[in-house]
Amino acid sequence: MIKPADVSTKRLISLAPDNWVKWVTQIPDIVAGEILNSEFQWISRESDVLIRVESPQHRKFLVLNELQLRYQPEMPRRMRAYAALAEEKYNLPTYPVLINILKASDAEIPTSYELNIAGLRAIQDYRVINLWEVDVNIAFAQPLPSLLPFVPILKGGDNESTIRDALRILRADEQLNQLETVLGFFATFVLDSAIVQQIMRWDMALLEQSPWYQEIFSKGEERGEARGEARGEERGRKEELYSGIELALEIKFGNQGLELMPIISQITDLQKLKAIQQAIKTVNTVNELQQVLSTNLT
Repeated sequence: MIKPADVSTKRLISLAPDNWVKWVTQIPDIVAGEILNSEFQWISRESDVLIRVESPQHRKFLVLNELQLRYQPEMPRRMRAYAALAEEKYNLPTYPVLINILKASDAEIPTSYELNIAGLRAIQDYRVINLWEVDVNIAFAQPLPSLLPFVPILKGGDNESTIRDALRILRADEQLNQLETVLGFFATFVLDSAIVQQIMRWDMALLEQSPWYQEIFSKGEERGEARGEARGEERGRKEELYSGIELALEIKFGNQGLELMPIISQITDLQKLKAIQQAIKTVNTVNELQQVLSTNLT
């Protein structure tokens, strides 16, 4: 039986920090040093992973790794802020990298922040890595164990055979076997839940213990609870469910999922809303979810 474990971004990158910074910077002779405290007192936000590195050409500098489940429009401004705060705190130049895990739309993702006010300019470049554009073979060849849990969403990794190969590597290494719940989580985005269960050989209930899973499907509930505190118990619970459903739809299906919210907002029965929220966790396509909605609308 697999137990819940630390599968945070810092944990993933710390598995092979040298290979990771070589990959994100494309600097072949770079060497990773200490993974630094990335909490800044000026803002209530912790950047994902900040690494002190060194190379013969560029000497000492920082690599700032910001992982986003899906790209958000405010990220260029955030990357500017994080890079500046890291440089101020450690007095070292910063190489910022934005890594987007799931594709949100076909819109081009900017690689810089630019602002011009009365002739004064602020410019911050950063590297963008979209995991759906990364060849799955990189995870196996370099090797990059930090990428193995993401194999199902890498380019060419959305098939049962490749996912089984990644699972085999994770299970063979004592340091990596705790990451299979993350692999299972992302496998549900590309394969039927029944196939994922067969590959992993464990009940899908175990997936719900994964910190990644909990983070995604609990944020909406927490946001809804705060919103509904002063609105009465039943009304507050409805607001909580609507908020949780909306966030889960956005994360799992993107804009296509959010298009279902006008229909869902017409449902006021708490039990039906709970059923829809649970269904989002198990269905594999928007069409399957629409069938669930049709049942709950009657």
